Amino acid sequence: MTDFDDVEVRPELHTTAFYNLENLFDIYDDQYTNDNDFLPISKKKWTPKRYENKLRKLSYAISNIGRKETGKHPALIGIAEVENATAIEALIKYKHLEDYNYGYVHYNSPDERGIDVALIYDRDVFEVSNSETYTITLFDDDGSQDYTRDILLVSGLLDGLPVKVLVNHWSSRREGEKETEPKRIVASKRLSEVIDELRQVQPEAKLIIMGDFNDDPSSISIKSLVEAQNLYNPMETLRSYSRGTTYHSRQWNLFDQIIISTNFFENTPNSLEFYSANIFDEDFLKQFDGKFKGTPFRTYVGTKYHGGYSDHFPVYAIFKKN
Repeated sequence: MTDFDDVEVRPELHTTAFYNLENLFDIYDDQYTNDNDFLPISKKKWTPKRYENKLRKLSYAISNIGRKETGKHPALIGIAEVENATAIEALIKYKHLEDYNYGYVHYNSPDERGIDVALIYDRDVFEVSNSETYTITLFDDDGSQDYTRDILLVSGLLDGLPVKVLVNHWSSRREGEKETEPKRIVASKRLSEVIDELRQVQPEAKLIIMGDFNDDPSSISIKSLVEAQNLYNPMETLRSYSRGTTYHSRQWNLFDQIIISTNFFENTPNSLEFYSANIFDEDFLKQFDGKFKGTPFRTYVGTKYHGGYSDHFPVYAIFKKN
């Protein structure tokens, strides 16, 4: 494991992160979600031991996101692919996170797989003032409704200063990139509507938009959102042929992104300013050998248990209080 503890604490810096946890399900059968793959008796054999191993690994990873720059754990962590509040509570109470004063905001979403988004936050530096969800209405080719993850909005004070965090998990590319692209464009337009609504009430709102968008920074859904809303996407410069957040069909993608409003560049007293952004792809999160060496060390590949962290690397953005 990497030693992150020899770093000076920078109290003026705050890390915000996003992490797709790759199916963090608890081990209990829930009649309201499609969790049959993630039970001790399922083909995947999702046992208490495997669940504990994943909680241990994820809690260690989360505790160290941004630590090299800030000397401390992240203030805000948006997460995707978590089954329910039970799993979130188990995660924030696990040994690498239990000493931090983490709370969370979570709503059950209508997603057909029973996976949700949520926001974990350090109560010592972030105070929630309001939260709500926004539904994305999608339809399949046969006209039936496709139930997906809601957009989660959490408004609050980060180190005493107001921010609004929007957590997303857009439709996957499972049926093909082009075939599913219209669904992500619908999600992009819905998010743009939400931003319009927020700005009508508070034109100077500072927005942190994070998620697994299942599209790259160069994709139409992301480009059109950034341009229409005058946003800044620090992830645009991070993707390369040898780096990203998830690896599929022999290529890297940067589906996990944090996008911000441009007023984070205003260098005024007592304000939050954008400081830096990166992919958290430390070696311990990577497959250490074989033909997929260097790619995310996954929990499962199909039904085969690998015992890793996730099939995604986290991303993070750091803000500085002036």
